[in-house]
Amino acid sequence: MVRYKAVLSLGFLIVLTFSSTSTKAFHNDIYYPRVPEDLLEIIQDMDNPFPPTRKNIKEGSNVYFGKGLCVKCHGVKGKGIEVSGHSPRNFTDPKWQNIRTDGEMMWVLKNGSPGTSMPIRVGKVISEEEGWKVILFIRSFAGV
Repeated sequence: MVRYKAVLSLGFLIVLTFSSTSTKAFHNDIYYPRVPEDLLEIIQDMDNPFPPTRKNIKEGSNVYFGKGLCVKCHGVKGKGIEVSGHSPRNFTDPKWQNIRTDGEMMWVLKNGSPGTSMPIRVGKVISEEEGWKVILFIRSFAGV
């Protein structure tokens, strides 16, 4: 019985080591695109179908702070909540805001971000329209 527990404990430690290593190793560069390379050009060409009007940004804010649950990880000010491993995106980072397109953000909302805790949102929790409006709100963090 003692030997069984030792083997089980060792196996558990190995799993933890490899899972945390792969999570930390994935996306060492926070500016690296999350979209698969073979889709990147197409996704980058996608435009947000909603203009950044006050009304659309407000609707995006309501989703961010409400049913989208974005605020739980990205925080009230969009800086991301400090966690071990791969911390949530800091939406106030001007470099990130400049290099990521709305299409790339929609891809992440639809597919999650493998290797991080970013789950799928569009199609599970929010609609595509709500996703586009959340992106408009996320863009408002650029000036913070």
